[in-house]
Amino acid sequence: MKKNIAIVAGGDSSEYIVSIGSAEMISNILDTSTYNIFTVIVKGTEWIVKSDNFCDVIVNKDDFSFTLNNQKTKFDCALIIIHGTPGENGILQGYFDTLRIPYTTPSTLASALTFNKVFSKNYLKPFNIPLAKFVSIKKGDTIDVDQIINTTGLPCFVKPNCGGSSFGISKVKQKEEFHNAIDEAFKEDTEVLIEEFLEGRELTCGLIKTKNQTLIFPPTEIISKNEFFDYEAKYTKGLAEEITPADISDELTKEIQNISSQIYDIFDLNGIVRVDYIYANNTIYFMEVNTVPGMSTASIVPQQIEAAGLELKDVFTLVIEDAIERKKE
Repeated sequence: MKKNIAIVAGGDSSEYIVSIGSAEMISNILDTSTYNIFTVIVKGTEWIVKSDNFCDVIVNKDDFSFTLNNQKTKFDCALIIIHGTPGENGILQGYFDTLRIPYTTPSTLASALTFNKVFSKNYLKPFNIPLAKFVSIKKGDTIDVDQIINTTGLPCFVKPNCGGSSFGISKVKQKEEFHNAIDEAFKEDTEVLIEEFLEGRELTCGLIKTKNQTLIFPPTEIISKNEFFDYEAKYTKGLAEEITPADISDELTKEIQNISSQIYDIFDLNGIVRVDYIYANNTIYFMEVNTVPGMSTASIVPQQIEAAGLELKDVFTLVIEDAIERKKE
């Protein structure tokens, strides 16, 4: 019997459109001989099943099901592809845990921890993972720009603590630019991260570990034609070069893959994740973990899977089956 898979997309962050693109791509590559595939769009309290075969149907949140023509359909697994809240920060994970429905991302705790950039950086400190110098401020805090600059130096990055796709990020070069940059970041979150600028190469590595298999993909180097890899550079053709596999030594490739594997284990992650780094001063600096990385045609992880000689369909089948198997334990 085919399993019913819900591709859960949308969300309440600025990454809504990115998520919809990821969901569309995944729905086109999943194995329809094995799965019945449904796309569930989440926006606030409005959850609907989208389909070309029938009109939109409201999801029953009591048991994550829908009813059509007096027939109730329940899901065997939720393939979460919401970038940002509520799909990347542990909220949906807690909901699915309550209902004992398998899902394809890390746990509630791991998702919440890694989504919060400040928490994740502080969590990694005892493991001697190199980090850029940083300061965090919350809404209402007194902002001492001189003290911040004393820690991070100039230039530096000002970004929302919880967010993705480079929304609300500014590169600050002068003291006078700080307050505008902080205001911009506060539009996306109630906490702001100010981080040292590291002059180096931007590298990122995707991976997945299951009970029986580990796949660590070839790293990608990102070269932005903009000042940095901002939203425009990420999603506008020609504004960034993504080189997969990265043009780096075998030794550096293995080091990045090993660190990524270590970080995966430290945070006790599940599903496909992507870990971002800056390589500067012969050191690999951890930037952040993406536990729901983009899967649209413009996204990095699909490029890495292809470069590894793997099929997207097979990798997502692995992810889904691993999620279902883990829930049985």
